[in-house]
Amino acid sequence: MFYSIRGRLLHAEPGFAVIEAGGVGYKCAITFQTLSKLPAQNSEVMLYTHLNVREDAVDLFGFYDESELNCFKMLIGVNGVGPKAALSILSDASPEKFALYVATGDVKSITRAQGIGPKLAQRIVLELKDKVTAQDVGKGITQNAVPGEVSGGDAGEAISALLVLGYSQAQAVQAISQLNPNSPVEELIKEALKILAKG
Repeated sequence: MFYSIRGRLLHAEPGFAVIEAGGVGYKCAITFQTLSKLPAQNSEVMLYTHLNVREDAVDLFGFYDESELNCFKMLIGVNGVGPKAALSILSDASPEKFALYVATGDVKSITRAQGIGPKLAQRIVLELKDKVTAQDVGKGITQNAVPGEVSGGDAGEAISALLVLGYSQAQAVQAISQLNPNSPVEELIKEALKILAKG
């Protein structure tokens, strides 16, 4: 329903921010990642939003960038993961790191988020990684005739992570192929997201 909100930042603290738009102060639940990127109080800010409607509450969630919003939506689509758990995970890890955890099956790192136990972390990896198999990644690389150095190692992991974030194989491979394959995997993901954001 609400795609984004732009207005004056009235207040921000761990857990939420209040943005005044059109004379109304909207309380948005946010991650620590978003909190760390907010400007000074009374400055103009824009957040991507997700409206969560339940029987007993209507909650608005705000995110500094679209990749964090996309991760949040994927997480709440996993059985047993509610908005609070999703915020907790994305407060602990950036979208790039989270996608890498899923792509590499790093359950332990996901459990570092507050309130996330091993069973739930395993389910998150299982359900999201199911959408991205190594075979699919390999197929995408072959189909797009990308130089051989992109097919494995950190570049291969970065492509898997981008697929976890919802990009197509063609988009992921094309973006990664423009970067230095010797860069650290997290840097590859970060730079590829910038390329993909430009379209």
